[in-house]
Amino acid sequence: MGLTRTSPIRTCVATRQRHPDSELLRMVVCPQDGRRIVPDPHRTAPGRGAWITPDLAAWELAEKRRAIPRALKVPVDTDTSEVRVFLERLAASPGVRGTEQKQGKKTEH
Repeated sequence: MGLTRTSPIRTCVATRQRHPDSELLRMVVCPQDGRRIVPDPHRTAPGRGAWITPDLAAWELAEKRRAIPRALKVPVDTDTSEVRVFLERLAASPGVRGTEQKQGKKTEH
C-alpha cells in the first residue's frame, strides 16, 4: 500500500480562503535587506512566509487590510511592490497561474 502525498493547505492572507500551497503565491521578507517583501514562487526562500491568491484583486485587498506585513511580522511601511509587479506579469500571461509560471508549467483548461 502506497501513501498518497497531499499538498499542504495554506490560507490566503487577503481572502482568508484555504487552498493547496501549489495554488497560492508565497511571499517572504527579502533575506538580503529585510526592507522588501518579495515573491517566492519556488517556495524555497528562508524564513517566515505568507501566502496569497495569485491575482491583483487579492493583493489590493491584502494591502487595504495591511495583511501582508502583519502576516510576516514586519513594519507596515515595508515595500510590497515587487509582489505587485510579479502579479501584474502573471495576469498578463494567459493560461499560467500561481507558482506554475516560474516553474514553466502551463495549466490546461
